[in-house]
Amino acid sequence: MQTSRRANKPNSFKSNRFSNNNQKSSTAGQSGQRSYKKFNTSPKSTNDSYGYSSSANQGGYRHNHGDRRTNQGRSRRFSENIDISKFIQRTPIRDIKTKYSAKNSFEDFDFSKTLKSNLEKKQYTIPTPIQDQSIKYIMEGRDLIGLANTGTGKTAAFLLPMIEKVYRNHFEKVLIIAPTRELALQIDNELKSFSNGMRIYSAACVGGAPIGKQIYNLKRNPNFVIGTPGRLKDLSERRLISFEKFQNIILDEVDRMLDMGFVDEITTILNQLPRGRQCLFFSATMPTKIRILVKQFLNDPVTVEVKSGNTAENIMQDIVKIHSSDDKFIKLQELLVAPDMTKVLIFSETKHEVEKLAVNLSKNGLNAESIHGDKRQSQRQRSLSAFRNDEVKILVATDVAARGLDIDDISHVINYTVPQTYDDYIHRIGRTGRGDKKGMALTFVESR
Repeated sequence: MQTSRRANKPNSFKSNRFSNNNQKSSTAGQSGQRSYKKFNTSPKSTNDSYGYSSSANQGGYRHNHGDRRTNQGRSRRFSENIDISKFIQRTPIRDIKTKYSAKNSFEDFDFSKTLKSNLEKKQYTIPTPIQDQSIKYIMEGRDLIGLANTGTGKTAAFLLPMIEKVYRNHFEKVLIIAPTRELALQIDNELKSFSNGMRIYSAACVGGAPIGKQIYNLKRNPNFVIGTPGRLKDLSERRLISFEKFQNIILDEVDRMLDMGFVDEITTILNQLPRGRQCLFFSATMPTKIRILVKQFLNDPVTVEVKSGNTAENIMQDIVKIHSSDDKFIKLQELLVAPDMTKVLIFSETKHEVEKLAVNLSKNGLNAESIHGDKRQSQRQRSLSAFRNDEVKILVATDVAARGLDIDDISHVINYTVPQTYDDYIHRIGRTGRGDKKGMALTFVESR
């Protein structure tokens, strides 16, 4: 954990500064098939009682289905070689590490009685590391870069101080940008939960949903606008939203947005914000593109980093070896009927693969829902709701769901196809083992 500070900065709420339809698309125009070239692999492996391979194979798999593009061809990403030993972690790191000791409780923060009451109702008592180290800086009016793994409570880390800021001054406006529709809607739901009874209003502006309702909500002059870059750009071009009116901006999962090719949209929005703005960037990684934006738009930011390794601390990870694609679906069915598979999120590469897999599982008596870019937002929300409410125990998804989904008690994440990059892997498996709960991640790899 690492924290950097700056001096001579007002540390009060009274300071001047404090007084989409563009989700990731999966291999568009490709056949939906993928192949792997095996190299530098060890022939030795053993199988445990569940059929997972326990070989710490030091080789890797090369994905050979070309590049992957996001919507409208915004960016091109090439597959990377991933050492499959990275998919194996038999002992959760949290079991062998000292638990983090928070310096603050939520009672220690200078929140209003109503906000503290809402936190108490949600049984929020001890902040997570990113919340513990970020909230006071944000309440002091500081620009901030928050670096933390997925599932560490980043949403509350920026929402709570911003809710308090708006509650004290209802003329404050907050713009929150997220990479996917699901994450934007999730942030909006969290905001409503935290701000219950505080007369704070929001508008969620995402693609794939009726724009009429979003326009209506914007005309009500909400305190918070939460949206995806593409829809926000569309609304701005229609002169329905004016970024000059926002004194605060939060970019959540900023590394993902840049990876999806939204750097131009984000730069345009940041250029329109007033000079006295407060900027918060939250991300899992800090690539060069983010550093450029930080240098250009953030005012001497404090950096709070609570990353404790590449993967979540309480996720066991293993691989499932198969000898041919014909064995793959059979092996998946065998895994899914195990009693411990209580709530399973399965990732596959393309929209076609996801839909086909969900249909085939349902035909074989394993009821499954799916979410991918070809589904309307209403359909995606119904699928998520069924999974969240335990109406089905299996959800099949493209990587559009890898960032931002916060669903309780996912017992297993299964990578039915190897992710394109190791960062994708991290964000996929981060859907399980959230908070203090343990999870399991399994990755299918083909051995020939």
